[in-house]
Amino acid sequence: QVQLVESGGGLVQAGGSLRLSCAASGRTFSSHAMGWFRQAPGKEREFVAATRWNGGSAYYRYYADSVKGRFTISRDNAKNTVYLQMSRLKPEDTAVYYCAAGLTVVDGTNLHEYDYWGQGTQVTISS
Repeated sequence: QVQLVESGGGLVQAGGSLRLSCAASGRTFSSHAMGWFRQAPGKEREFVAATRWNGGSAYYRYYADSVKGRFTISRDNAKNTVYLQMSRLKPEDTAVYYCAAGLTVVDGTNLHEYDYWGQGTQVTISS
């Protein structure tokens, strides 16, 4: 069982930055793929970014086209934490952001492959 707790959301102006954190419980954190998804009002939950172990000594990183070049996903396995650094934020980035974890993730962009979800953190970007 993995429990995820997100933090770092808030209200910022367009062009600003935020860093989201997701703290995970469990001793197999380093083996889990970790993803960030978001859901805006009236819309489906969508992929934002993910990091997945490559079986060796590194991790793949995936990004949605809408955030590529602005968002960076990273993880600190010693702290069981994954981060999402968001820069050059736009009003359309406004959403509840969810952290997710899964052991058998193949396609990091597919939310159905993730087994565990956090409660979400609100990010609001004002124009």
